Amino acid sequence: MLSVQDRAIVKSTVPLLESGGEALITHFYRMMLSEYPEVRPLFNQAHQASGDQPRALANGVLMYARHIDQLDQLGDLVAKIINKHVALQILPEHYPIVGNCLLRAISEVLGDEIATPEVMGAWGAAYGQLADILIGAESAIYDEKAQAVGGWRGARPFLLVKRVEESSEIISLYFAPVDDGPILAAEPGQYIGLKLLLDGEEVRRNYSLSARTDSGLYRISVKREAGGRVSNYLHDQMHVGATLDLFPPSGEFTLVPSDKPLVLISGGVGITPTLPMLEAALATERPVHFIHCARNGGVHAFRDWVDALAVQHPQLQRFYCYAEDDGISPAADKLGMLTQEQLAAWLPEERDVDAYFLGPKGFMSAIKRHLKALGVPEKQSRYEFFGPAAALE
Repeated sequence: MLSVQDRAIVKSTVPLLESGGEALITHFYRMMLSEYPEVRPLFNQAHQASGDQPRALANGVLMYARHIDQLDQLGDLVAKIINKHVALQILPEHYPIVGNCLLRAISEVLGDEIATPEVMGAWGAAYGQLADILIGAESAIYDEKAQAVGGWRGARPFLLVKRVEESSEIISLYFAPVDDGPILAAEPGQYIGLKLLLDGEEVRRNYSLSARTDSGLYRISVKREAGGRVSNYLHDQMHVGATLDLFPPSGEFTLVPSDKPLVLISGGVGITPTLPMLEAALATERPVHFIHCARNGGVHAFRDWVDALAVQHPQLQRFYCYAEDDGISPAADKLGMLTQEQLAAWLPEERDVDAYFLGPKGFMSAIKRHLKALGVPEKQSRYEFFGPAAALE
């Protein structure tokens, strides 16, 4: 338990974090990844290069400092962090490394005049409190997943049994356990962790599950990203018969049971977690409005599958919006960007709906604004980032 003095000192550093938190965290990452190569697999180097990871952690540290005496005000942030950690198998032994480097970064970036012994002591206690919270929560989840039917702890070998070209840039990969045992059931919307060895270096990534797990298989659908180390490997070198290690499914962005109309809005490869959500919702006869935006028809994955579902299930209405017409693919319902006016026309007239949306950051920012302006309750407007969490405002 932090002392009143420690909490006051930590909160007093908030202005410094607001102005220089990203520089501090960038220094922290540079130091940690160079001195502790064993933690490199836990971090996406592309997110490091783009600055997304430092910005996300800086925002998380800032939020923690702001609410150090009211941690319940952090809302879903802690749950998101815990689930990301579980999917990547963050372990208790990783926390002292992070803590040591974070405290050193605070001292080196802020300097002795600001980073006094009192400030460093308070931040050391604050980090210890946060580490204890996360370690305890993650340990409980690891135990739960290991004890569940089909569950396991750590890495488990899986065999690639099928791959399907879904569009000009998206493939689906189907994995079955090498031991032929059952698999842990995943909630619609969850993701799974992959552990790969590329050029002798361990790399870990999370990918959304793009189908329900009733079949005894895990399916992910991967977009080829320009310069994407893992996505290009999966596209070019992951062939049927190959094996890799998977970590148990995780994630708090899941379909909440409800009888309200469901609105699923996706952009690009953001469609993947909406597919098991769609399957689950249609099994309940729940009204569904499925809205997907793509660059053009050539990159639009799963169109035929969704169209077939719409024929089978009258409660499903589907709408497609393409930024451009490739002149070959079937036409979209709308060309151009998805405007607020067009979204209004595709939503149910009654705005008391559950809306889930995913896609590129700019797309999600626009959808969040549109839904709010159109009267969808904010608590019923849910989203998740594929990369580090960041503000959509």
